[in-house]
Amino acid sequence: MEYQAYFRCFRGCPGSYSLYQVIYTCPHCGGLLEVHHELEPLQKRLGGSWRKLMVERISSTQWPYGSGVWAMKEWVVPDLRDENVVSMYEGNSNLFWAERLGKQIGVSDLWVKLCGNSHTGSFKDLGMTVLVSVVKQMMADGSPVKAVAAASTGDTSAALAAYAAAAGIPAIVFLPQNKVSPAQLIQPIANGAHVLALDTDFDGCMEIVKELTKDNSIYLANSMNSLRVEGQKTVGVEIVRQFDWEVPDWIIMPVGNLGNISALYKGLKLLMDLGITDKMPRLVAAQAAKANPLFRSAQQGFQKKISIEAESTSASAIQIGNPVSYDKAVQALNATNGLVEQATEDELANAAAVADRTGMYTCPHTGVALAALFKLVDRGEIKSTDRVIVISTAHGLKFTPFKVAYHQSVLDEVVSRHANPPVELPADVDLVREAIASRLGS
Repeated sequence: MEYQAYFRCFRGCPGSYSLYQVIYTCPHCGGLLEVHHELEPLQKRLGGSWRKLMVERISSTQWPYGSGVWAMKEWVVPDLRDENVVSMYEGNSNLFWAERLGKQIGVSDLWVKLCGNSHTGSFKDLGMTVLVSVVKQMMADGSPVKAVAAASTGDTSAALAAYAAAAGIPAIVFLPQNKVSPAQLIQPIANGAHVLALDTDFDGCMEIVKELTKDNSIYLANSMNSLRVEGQKTVGVEIVRQFDWEVPDWIIMPVGNLGNISALYKGLKLLMDLGITDKMPRLVAAQAAKANPLFRSAQQGFQKKISIEAESTSASAIQIGNPVSYDKAVQALNATNGLVEQATEDELANAAAVADRTGMYTCPHTGVALAALFKLVDRGEIKSTDRVIVISTAHGLKFTPFKVAYHQSVLDEVVSRHANPPVELPADVDLVREAIASRLGS
């Protein structure tokens, strides 16, 4: 069966373009492209048959189908040759039943999708496996591409560097100086990428990389490249599969450049188009209050895109003031009766701490999504019986300085209500016994 996918203009301009062509925006209007899959061939296979195939492939040893992304190969890049797939068996991340946290806030069916339990510690792996695999095939077929490059707030650069290293492709990453965590900085360095720390913010890095990648020998790996969306959309499919193909009521995720929420919608829409599901969850885009252009636009009914100069926030990966995928995100939110919420530094830090005390280990961006959840529950938007999924986009271990500063009560604009610093004592058993008794209330 012949499945076909190609680039086309998201705004509807005429023309289609090969996925192996070096192209990022529409030649007619300059807008973003999207990967379009011809639905008719896909729909010839019944929904039940697709479900059975995906379940059989998950975690199998048959290359490359054990990957949570490449189990859906026909829905991602159908004509990619298997020998060019670059995969660390990404995806298949677990759903954490947040039972204790749910009881505390009055939501009985609360789950956290731990996308940080991945090769480089973030959901960015889902998109990067696709982009780097396509580039590998392009280079094998004689493309002039010699390297891949991306601007990053940390996680994108880590994923790009790791997958490029696995493929043997040079990687160049542009990071804003002193605005990423040490763990995020060392990841691309360790994987051999050419790391450039620029004296600007993410948006400034993005302008530089867009200019440099006009040379077709350097391939742009940021989320304005729609290949990334094809991998990231699989998280929505994976969530539904993990609930035996039942669609949850809400999915909440932190957003910055907005590619992730548009990808989430695209995967969920595909399930409906193939007759596998018959409804959509409501999507919630959560932003840090110091980097909230989508929230501001939503307050005005999405009448226009708003760009700002993002301020410094602990949620550094979403410290973006001029999001590339604005139009796609608005489509996703409008189509799902979605919402946009924001979180202050105090709200995101304390939300992360509350979650940690119930067994999680949350990054600050997940803290943003959790803070949005708490607000929506308090306002009565989310009901006690709703099934709610919070997408955790990265592992908390990548943000150790944030965790340490919180428990030392030194985070700016944050009152650390759940700080738990170590108690320093001399090696005296009576003093230790007294300290324990005090903690246990006995």
